[in-house]
Amino acid sequence: MKMSLSKSKVCLSLISILCLNAYAEKHPFSVHTMLATKKVGAPQISHDGKQAVFSMKSFNEKESTSTNDLWLMDLGTGDLKQLTNTPRSENEYQWSLDDKNIIFLRDNTIWQQPLHGNKATKLTSLPVNIETMKLSPDGQHIAFSSRVDMNCHNLDCSAEKIKQKLAEKSNGKFYTQLFVRHWDTWNDGLRSHLFLLPLEANQEADLKKIIDITDGWDADIPSLPFGGSEEYNFSADGKSIYFSAKNVGKTEPWSTNFDIFQYPIQQDTPKITNLTIENKAWDSLPVVSPDNHWMAYTAMSVPAYEADKFEIQLVNLGSGEKKSLTHDWDRSIDSMTFTNDSKDLIVTTQDNGNHSIYKVDIATGKPTALITQGKNSAIQIANKQVVYLHNDMKNPSEVFKLSINGKIPPQQLTYFNKPLMSTVQLGDYEQFSFKGWNDETVHGYIVKPADFNAKNKYPMAFLIHGGPQGSFYNQFHYRWNPEIYAAAGYVAVMIDFHGSTGYGQQFTDSIQTDWGGKPLEDLKKGFAAAVKQYSFIDGENACALGASYGGYMINWIASHWSDGFKCLVNHDGVFDNRMMYFATEELWFTERENKGTYFDYAANYEKHNPVNYVNQWKTPMFVIQGGQDFRIPESQSLGAFTALQRQNIESQFLYFPNENHWVLKPENAIQWHDLVLAWLDKHLKPDTKK
Repeated sequence: MKMSLSKSKVCLSLISILCLNAYAEKHPFSVHTMLATKKVGAPQISHDGKQAVFSMKSFNEKESTSTNDLWLMDLGTGDLKQLTNTPRSENEYQWSLDDKNIIFLRDNTIWQQPLHGNKATKLTSLPVNIETMKLSPDGQHIAFSSRVDMNCHNLDCSAEKIKQKLAEKSNGKFYTQLFVRHWDTWNDGLRSHLFLLPLEANQEADLKKIIDITDGWDADIPSLPFGGSEEYNFSADGKSIYFSAKNVGKTEPWSTNFDIFQYPIQQDTPKITNLTIENKAWDSLPVVSPDNHWMAYTAMSVPAYEADKFEIQLVNLGSGEKKSLTHDWDRSIDSMTFTNDSKDLIVTTQDNGNHSIYKVDIATGKPTALITQGKNSAIQIANKQVVYLHNDMKNPSEVFKLSINGKIPPQQLTYFNKPLMSTVQLGDYEQFSFKGWNDETVHGYIVKPADFNAKNKYPMAFLIHGGPQGSFYNQFHYRWNPEIYAAAGYVAVMIDFHGSTGYGQQFTDSIQTDWGGKPLEDLKKGFAAAVKQYSFIDGENACALGASYGGYMINWIASHWSDGFKCLVNHDGVFDNRMMYFATEELWFTERENKGTYFDYAANYEKHNPVNYVNQWKTPMFVIQGGQDFRIPESQSLGAFTALQRQNIESQFLYFPNENHWVLKPENAIQWHDLVLAWLDKHLKPDTKK
């Protein structure tokens, strides 16, 4: 059944009234509320700039099911229409050349949905799964990625090889080089390759003419585990494909040498050209201007360093001349797209505790801020406007638009989460700053309890972000949402210590070989500053929580700030730097942070190694671990729990066999939050009756 909302805001207001009647009084925000929010996906704009298509994911906690359907929006009137309504998920959606159909993936197959009509039709029936795809600007080709056997040169061969592996009775895995496993998956011998699929005039796929662009490459395009179709793009005339890849052989686990490659579609014998062979660091996100004059991409300058600054490199496609567009701007670019006149790039970047949108002038490289509050992403151009997703600590993502010239303020276009969010209590938040290490300015956020009364004293949940090159910035987080702690009666405090992103590259770089130094000093000073600035915080009644590097810091705090907290929560945290080096998968990360390998620079690893100080631990700790976390393997958390138990320190251990570095399954997220909040309540609210 399709739903059409001709007057979307009016209808959503009616829905809101019905929901408010169901909730006579506002109730506390919780993990259940968080999971019930609608996850609005990235908008894609029609060629005429008048409409947008986007996805909306819903989770039904009672039935433990989720759907991800497509919606259509008129950008002028705001009218909404639901295009798909199935128990399956639609993704990688985009417009056909004539703006009459939406091309998308469903069940790893390409489908086509007419804007006016009920039935979607299948465009492809391939023997392997399609994982990402993109339609060329001229409508003549689809580029797609599929995981294939490198020893095969056609999809039927790969499908047969995959079938044979599944049928094998032995389950031993044999390797001769790294990676043997990556993120949460064991190496199965398959690679994600980039293919080119010709389309006929009536948009029928010519399956007999599929080309494996990267045939024989021992590389994944897009990159794993997080790369997507943003890592490849067509030229504006549809005659070339530009893509990013790390084709470096056995050095893959300790290299970040991605390059930008060009594949000329219309040549009789196409030859791939490496356009960035001179740069041994990371090159990515190629985009071509609408006038086909420029190709822009992001580039780091430091090899084997994943947190270096991404600068915009601009290539003149006529002359081949290159220049760095943002060398003098101390921000790292996350995404970008050209304006329709090819004169500017609209970019996103982490920026002083927010994720901002800027306009960058092609001629001068001058950045101009368009919006600097909250998390802003998924940018698209609709004529003279930017359409994007916006969220902040109190609001899940919705579709917004703003004018490129900055004269018209941001305008919200969807209100899917208003009915739900208007029924819950939320804590107010604000950013604060203080003098941290070396008297340098450090920023943090505080979220007040949802039922805040300035006359009361509240215990503190001190949240420590991972990375360490990361940030607890102004966003609606689905794993570490501070509003959940605020709803439970805690003041949530988050410090962007030295090493955090969004405050300049020198700030980010400053903690290499100093994981337990500057960050710990910033955390201590940030804690003290929050207690001093906000008199309602009970500084004697606090618990610290962190994951990944944040979990490492929990292990470090246990011995180096042992009197600071009544309890600790350590999720997937590094416990032993030595074994971490030999058991993790992406070696470039740990080698960069410690200036080399463990066997050459052991002193750097041991300088701030938590395992060396476990005899100083005394604070109760809750340890949590995912069994499919290969970034920080389970032995790290088991080691911490063993050290706690053997010393008779109050401790708990929660293990998720089917989770990776993050807790992604809704049912597990509920258990996680229930147990963590119970742990905090036990130590910070001992008189509370359950």
